Amino acid sequence: MQSSVSGQCVRVKSLGAGSRGPQLAPVCRARRCRLQCTAAAGAGTPVAKNSILVVGGTGTLGRQVVRKALDEGYEVRCIVKPRMNPADFLRDWGATTVQADLTDPTSLPATLVGISAIIDCATARPEESTQRVDWEGKVALIQCAQAMGIKRYMFMSIFNCDKHPEVPLMNIKAATEEFLAASALEYTVLRLCGFHQAVIGNYAVPIIEDRKVWGTNDDSRTAYMDTQDIARLALAALRNDACSRRTLTLAGPAAYTTKEVIEKCEQLSDSRAQVSTVPTWLLKGTRGLLKGADWAKDAADRLAFAEVLAGNEAWTAPME
Repeated sequence: MQSSVSGQCVRVKSLGAGSRGPQLAPVCRARRCRLQCTAAAGAGTPVAKNSILVVGGTGTLGRQVVRKALDEGYEVRCIVKPRMNPADFLRDWGATTVQADLTDPTSLPATLVGISAIIDCATARPEESTQRVDWEGKVALIQCAQAMGIKRYMFMSIFNCDKHPEVPLMNIKAATEEFLAASALEYTVLRLCGFHQAVIGNYAVPIIEDRKVWGTNDDSRTAYMDTQDIARLALAALRNDACSRRTLTLAGPAAYTTKEVIEKCEQLSDSRAQVSTVPTWLLKGTRGLLKGADWAKDAADRLAFAEVLAGNEAWTAPME
């Protein structure tokens, strides 16, 4: 992959014919954003060392980062988008919120005024474009952070994202890592394997409620980690200068297959799971059908990620 921080457009290595990854990210409009960032940075606003901006603060991981940072005495600001379900709980906890959108680079400069560090936990929701949010939006945010002199930038990435360029989200994560490395920012990348909270929502609760759960016939293992622990380690890395300009992988103490997760949930709940097994070949076939339809390209991209998870790999790393 090739990237340029100073240029008006960013080029990323193509994935080949028919790929959905970032080809030529149209971030030229970020130039206007950088000009606004420069103007905002020159306003002379004092910056507290404990002031952080959490991007994606309403998400599974982001809300834990917000809560832990507040508990540790940080001044926390969160970017939120106008929604029918407002992020009132963030304000109830003591965080401040500001309306902005990663798909609108001109909305970003004001969110960074008076901020010392950024913790980026955001990713596109199912109804949103991964290209626009996770690539174009992050490029604009990183450029703005550099222009405004942000001290630290922490980016939440995916385990082994650089080894799977065929998966659009993982390719974008790897490209963003390279874009950060080419910048002048003091950054830390945390590569994550999986969340315990996903196990609760996808397996534990449905089994307790006697609902069907979906499994696969593969032997891939994932070292799930509680998002509260990830938040704690993220803030520790933020305070540690030795973590600057480094990529770290976080993993739980043990890795489990989907079958083992279901069995563990059955044991703890004293229930019997209704399991529907989805063969790996069906995931691949469905993705192949959806790739040809523009209206289904985002679904096809997410199935590509599911293929990796069902690819008999071990999503784990030593925590030494």
